[in-house]
Formats: sequence, structure tokens, C-alpha cells
Amino acid sequence: MPGPLDGLRIIEMAGIGPGPFAGMMLADHGAEVVRIERPGTRVDARDPLLRSRKVVAIDLKSTEGIALVRELVRGADGLFEGFRPGVMERLGLGPDVLLGDNPRLVYGRMTGWGQTGPYAAASGHDINYIALAGALHAFGRAGEKPTPPINMVGDFGGGGMMLAFGMVSALFHAGRTGAGQVVDVAMTDGAAVLMSMIWGFRANGMWSDERGTNLLDTAAHFYDTYETADGKWLSIGSIEPQFYAELRRLAGLAEDRDFDAQMDRAAWGPLKAKLTALFLTRSRDDWCALMEMTDVCFAPVLSMAEAPAHPHNVARGTFVEAGGVTQPAPAPRYSISKTRAPEMAGAVDSGGVLASLRLDAGRIAVLKSSGVVK
Repeated sequence: MPGPLDGLRIIEMAGIGPGPFAGMMLADHGAEVVRIERPGTRVDARDPLLRSRKVVAIDLKSTEGIALVRELVRGADGLFEGFRPGVMERLGLGPDVLLGDNPRLVYGRMTGWGQTGPYAAASGHDINYIALAGALHAFGRAGEKPTPPINMVGDFGGGGMMLAFGMVSALFHAGRTGAGQVVDVAMTDGAAVLMSMIWGFRANGMWSDERGTNLLDTAAHFYDTYETADGKWLSIGSIEPQFYAELRRLAGLAEDRDFDAQMDRAAWGPLKAKLTALFLTRSRDDWCALMEMTDVCFAPVLSMAEAPAHPHNVARGTFVEAGGVTQPAPAPRYSISKTRAPEMAGAVDSGGVLASLRLDAGRIAVLKSSGVVK
């Protein structure tokens, strides 16, 4: 069976990080994604973010190159770009132009700050976007400085994944109404949306702005990571009473009355000290043998080197190998539709891509000889 996005053609203006991530997701789920690179760009065949694409190199500094992009977009369902505001307009490829050429087009735009607002024209990176969104302040332990969760929350969760969702939503709308539109994705907006549950906790008096003092931010002894005797780590998430009771039973703490005070915040520190000492008495494998696949809400903390070999990940095919590169498999899964098996990026194949888009051989030869495509 084809993927759920089979039949859609998306033009990707080449960028780095969250843009390619959105392109990867769309391609994984069946869309034909054509990535437009600048001439001379080396395509990294080891990068999972570039998998399963067609790649064409077009000179965007030439009038003919811009005309070719417009021609490609006329036959596409969507286009997305991650340039700073105004760049596409200066190229002559802004939404007014491209939607004028193709009124059904979904035009995705992703930046850190969004297309509008006082910060819109400023530079930034993930750490800055999640800082302004109120997310970064929540990450870290009590008494310590905010710790960025690498670039998962801004670039990829609030940016690339939000762009993929926005594109699919707008494509669904275009399919029903025939009307295209612009999708304005700001990583600040996306990071804020990812914090929605925490905003609800805060409104209910269940969350403090003081880092490391809350239920889910490492204050609680029953929701944290612990070092084991062999210098490895495990994770505990025994929030609900029945799961907490199972933790106590398997850890030999059922008779320790101190642990009755699960939700007494004043007791969290002393109880965490007890668990810290306890988990240091055995290796991670020993604790796995005791607690893995139980209702403790337990899992070993695996490194990237370890995760692909874990039996659960093996059973589900969570990781795959393509082109000699171990990488996450497409997700989510469907009961009928099939995601695309990853194909690593090859060399730029402008002629092949243009031929597959039904440009005639003579036209392609002229574009190559003039240097408009490489």
C-alpha cells in the first residue's frame, strides 16, 4: 500500500535542521518531495534528514532559474522554506507570486521568531526561541541554571514537526476547498504549544516557576533518573499510587513507612536520597532484570549506541539501517498505509528529476548547458 501522503508533490527549498526534518517526515509518509539545492552543494548521504528525496540544483541568482522554480511550483501541491523573512520575496518567489501562479498551493514558512513581530528579522537558534517561549526556564534542576534539551523542543518539536503538521492540515483544506494559503511556523509559537499542559498545571496552582521543584522536573523522588553500581542510569516514573506501590514492592521498600508520604513535597528530598543510595547497590542490568516490563514505570537510560539493540526497539523496528547509517524508522505506523523505507540521499540528479517532472529532454539540455541547473 502507498503512504498516506501518496500523490502529493512538495517542493523543498534546501535548508538545514528543522526544514529537512519536515521534508523527511513528509517523504517518509509518501509525499514526493523535491529538494531544490544551490549549485555546488554537496549532499550528505549520511544524513537521515535528507532521506527519500529527489534533489535538483538550480541557480537561484539567474532569471531562468527563478522561472524554472516557478514552473515546478505550478505543478506542486506545496512548497516550504526556512529562510529569514523577506529572502523568498527578494528572489521573486514570495507567496504572492507563487500563489498567483498556483492558487491551490500550500506555502510553508518556518523561522525561529515567525514572519511578524519585533524579533522577526533577528538571528537566533533553538536555545533563544525556547527561552523566549517560556520553555527553557523550566528545564533544569533546583538551584541550577536552565539546561537546554539539545535542540529537540525549538528546532524539531516546535519547528520541523509543527511545519509538517501545518502543511498536512493546509493540504487537507486545499483538497476540500481548492484554496491554498501560507503556513507561518514560528519555533517560539511551537515551543509554547508544547508547554500547554504545564500552562494548565500552572493555572491550577500545580506548577511553580522555580525550577526543579515540581512533579515532572526532577523534584519528586518517584520521577527522576538514578545512577547504578556500574555507572549507568535508569529512569523511574512511578507517579500513580499503584505504580508507586509496585516500585516499593520490587525495591524492597514496602515496609519503609517513610515512603508512605509520596506526595509530601517536604519528604521528596530525603526519599530521593534513600533511592539514590539504593540504586547504587546494583548494576543497571540487575535493576532491569527486576523492574523492566513491570508496572513500576521503569526503563534503562540507553545511549544512542545502545538503543537500536534493545529488544523492544528491535521488535518494533524502531531503528533501521539504510546506506550504512543506523537511524530512526519512519513514525507513526498505520494499519493500512505504509511508510516509505528510507533511501539515503544520492548525488544531485537535476536531469533525472526534471525528466521525472515531465520536462522534455531538449529543454533539460538547454538548462544544463546554460548553467541554470547543475
